[in-house]
Amino acid sequence: MLPFDVSAATKIPSQVSLNEDPALAAVYESLRRSDPTGQRFAAVLRDTIDQLLNGEATGRYDWKTLFKTEKTHAGTVVEINLQREFKFDDGIDMDYRIAGTDVDCKYSQAFGGWMIPPEAMGHLCLLVWADDYKSRWSAGLLRIAPEWLNKGNNRDLKLTVKAEHRNKILWLWHEAELPENVLLHLDPAVRKAILSSPSGQQRVNELFRRVLNRRIGRGVVRTVAQQSDYMARVREAKGRARTVLREEGILIPGHYSSHQAIARTLGAQVPQHGELVSFRVVSARPHHEGRPSVTLDGRAWVLADANDPVETAPFLPKHTINEQA
Repeated sequence: MLPFDVSAATKIPSQVSLNEDPALAAVYESLRRSDPTGQRFAAVLRDTIDQLLNGEATGRYDWKTLFKTEKTHAGTVVEINLQREFKFDDGIDMDYRIAGTDVDCKYSQAFGGWMIPPEAMGHLCLLVWADDYKSRWSAGLLRIAPEWLNKGNNRDLKLTVKAEHRNKILWLWHEAELPENVLLHLDPAVRKAILSSPSGQQRVNELFRRVLNRRIGRGVVRTVAQQSDYMARVREAKGRARTVLREEGILIPGHYSSHQAIARTLGAQVPQHGELVSFRVVSARPHHEGRPSVTLDGRAWVLADANDPVETAPFLPKHTINEQA
């Protein structure tokens, strides 16, 4: 019996019988054990999309701006990055060897658009989908059978899964949250205000000034800064975002445990690995009673609202030496 609730993992009906396919059950269990929450998988997909956009060099943040060849190459990059993250063995006939079984990896930015090659017949396929506009992703397993595929084919003889047979897919995660591409989802006027400055440092400052209480990934910072030392634009130093915005009452915690604790206690968005969040604080006063507070620099602080005056924010605690920058 699998240690995971399959129905809870899939969230949609599935006609897959794990008892009839022990290899499928073993691969499913191995993947779920490696990543019970799906956060590692989601991070790979986020990083892969950011890698393709290459915002540091191009300033791009929108999938639609990729060249056709880049979109075609996306499946290969997803395959490679998943193998690097999970250290899958090379397959004998397919991409990976997982729990003693060959598994082919197929990615599509359009749900259901996975292109299945003839050599995958009878094999397990890991079907992956991610949509930056919906901020959602899915990954599931399917043992390929010819009767489940559309008859039409392309020049490479690759076929797609019939819509009525997608319920044969055993979903590891379905419609899960993809870390947000914040630039893509900003109001156009706000995005223009952030990106209009010719200075990378000023663009980063404006990003954290205007996009408050929203998790911001490093890929966004990289695209806004368009500099190889993009994270240095955030750190505490003269002219850098944490120093400049602290004068405006804005803190920029990262994913360090001490920073996460501050955000969590205040009721703000909590940055996850590779993320930052900015929010304005104000020293606690009697009329703030009831608001959650944290003590920094020897004073109590609460999240500020529009009616609170601007005052210089405290310093964030330094992260411990064993926490990554």
